[in-house]
Parts: sequence; C-alpha cells; structure tokens
Amino acid sequence: MTSRSRLLVLLLSTPIIILVVVGGVLGRSRTPQDSYAPLKTFDEVVNLIINNYVEPVDPDRIMHGAMRGLAEGLDADSAWLSTEEMASATKHAPEPKGSVGIELTRQYYLRVVATRDGSPAAKAGIHTGDFVRVIDDKPTREMSVWTGSRMLRGAPGSTVKLTVLRGNATEPHVVELTREEEPAPVVTGRMVKPGVGLVRIPAFSERTAPDLKSQIAALKKDGATSLIVDLRGTAEGAPELGIAPARLFVGDGVLVSKESKDAPKQDVTATAGDGSITMPVTLLITNGTSQAAEVFGAALAGHKRATLVGEHTVGRAATQELVRLPDGSGLWLSTARYLAPSGAAIQEKGLVPDVEVAEPDVEFGAAPPTEDPILNKALEKLSAPATAEKPAA
Repeated sequence: MTSRSRLLVLLLSTPIIILVVVGGVLGRSRTPQDSYAPLKTFDEVVNLIINNYVEPVDPDRIMHGAMRGLAEGLDADSAWLSTEEMASATKHAPEPKGSVGIELTRQYYLRVVATRDGSPAAKAGIHTGDFVRVIDDKPTREMSVWTGSRMLRGAPGSTVKLTVLRGNATEPHVVELTREEEPAPVVTGRMVKPGVGLVRIPAFSERTAPDLKSQIAALKKDGATSLIVDLRGTAEGAPELGIAPARLFVGDGVLVSKESKDAPKQDVTATAGDGSITMPVTLLITNGTSQAAEVFGAALAGHKRATLVGEHTVGRAATQELVRLPDGSGLWLSTARYLAPSGAAIQEKGLVPDVEVAEPDVEFGAAPPTEDPILNKALEKLSAPATAEKPAA
C-alpha cells in the first residue's frame, strides 16, 4: 500500500471507528474483537477502491457514503448527519412553522408514509406509498428522512417543488406546494349508521385523549353502541402520545412497553379509572398508520378491545436521539422502541389487520374513489349480532 493509500484509509476509517465507539457506549454486548473485525474488511475494500477503481476517488464521498450506510442500515429513521447538517440541527433556532403535511420514510428513495388531512400535500393528491424522488432539484436517492423532512419545512407562504412517482408509473409528476402553518389536530365524530359512531383522529397530540372522550360521549348521546376509530393515514404524533388515548379503552394490564439498549424494559400499565369506554371498537388502519396511532392500536388490539380492519401498518414506533461525533458530524439514532402488550416489537413490524382490506389504487391527479371498501367492510362486520357494549374491562 502506498503512503497516499494509507493516508486515505486512515481518513476513511476514522469515522467508522468513531461509530464503533459510539456503538460501544450505547451497548456493550459485543466484544472488542467482534466490533473491530469488520474494520479489517473495510480497510481492504478501501484499498481496492483506491488502487483499482477506474477513476480517481473522492475520499469524502466514500466516507459520507459509508457513514450513511451504517446509520440507515439500522432503520429508516436513523441517519448520519454531516457537519453542516449537525450545525443546522444544533443552532437552537426555532423550527420553521410552515409545513406541507408529509410524513416520510425511506425505501430506496424517500417514500410518503401519509399526508395530513387538508394539508397542501393532501390537496395536491399525494398519497401513502408515493416516492419523492427530488426535493427542490435535490435528488433523494442518498437523502435521509431527517434531511428530507427538514427540507419540506419552511416559512408559511414559501414553496417547495417535489418530483413524485406513483406505483409502477414511469412518468414522474412535478408538484409545487405552498407551505402552511400546521393547524392543531381536531378529533371529529359522526354517526355512520344507526348505532354506529365514527371518530376520525387525523394526528395525535396532548389534546387527543380528552377530545376523543368528548366526541365519543356525544356519539353515545346520539345512540352509538359501537365505535369505529379511523386511523387511516394518521402518522403524526410521537409514539408516546398514543398511550393516553389507549387508557380510555383498556382498564387492566400492560398497555405497551418501552425498550432501550441498557435500561430494563419499562411496562406502561393501566391505572385506576382507565377503561371507562366499554363499547365495541373497530380500528381502520392502512400502511399510512404510524407512530402514536400504532401504539394506540397495539394497546387496544393486544387486549382484544378492538378489531383491526384494513392494511398492514408501516411499523414506526421508535424514538430517536441526536448524538454528536468528535469530528462535528452526528447520528440521529433510534435508541428506544415501543412493544405491544404481547412483547412483540411494533418498530419495522407494524400491526397486522384482523380483516385485511386494501385501499383502492388511484391514478395521480384522478378523483378520489366513490366507494370506501375499508369502512364498508368494518360496517359489514358490525352488522353481525353483537352490537351491545362489552362488560367493563
């Protein structure tokens, strides 16, 4: 190996060693031999690239790619932040208030988990499953969820341009969205047929539990004896915000558990006064149901307090922390995750519906379908004999 090659390997290996050290701080289950063995292979790969690649290599490009791969190989939400991104993340400036209402995950490109009800993205027809290939002329192929989500924010009234691809279509769609200040999420309710009330939770917040309780009380006055809770495309709200609403329905046992690397598993249990709502519940879920909505759904399903109708959910129920690295870059790292009452992970597993019904496919720009097969199936299930309230849990 030449002296130049050795220098490049050293420059490229140093950040990887930093990540190994960070991994050792977060969890010490691996031996030093286990942790450092892959660095030998990494050294060999870098040496081969430097000496044999057809073009001269940019050390920064290789290093950044390696760091991104290490972080994003963990899960879709973890990310490596460059020194510039880390400086932006830690400058303590208030977050821009403007949003287009998109929640993202990563699947080759950035993928839309869901769009908030009434948001600029929803009005433009962007759906769960759409791929965002370009944001303001910047390709997302190597862009993290962390970066993409922050690029979508800005001052209310400002615009952002997205190149969106849907399904197997070969022609992308360019959409310009005007950012708006996010309204507080509002829980709404209505009667959908005699005896059946429907509540829509568009996003979870600190107000969701009292608002949900109020809406259900109003529906009971209107004659509701069964309840449908619509969580389709509900993706906003940190996972822990799903716990308080779940307490309304579950009166005993473990609601969810929180698991991290070096701490004992923390069980969140029902307490006195929980489980005051005893009517049968059906939850409508899709691949756009995420975070707090999944924690809420897992708690109810785990105690047989709800039937899940719709699609397999996306599986995002982890919390992240920002870790500064010695070179000025950083890690946005998932450090804790929520578990269903059974102990099964929600993160990257999602919730499996009891009754599977797919949302209809819609061409980009086409009018929404006139039929609602997921809601129709839920109503069909509720037409079966038992519509009376269950005994108190």
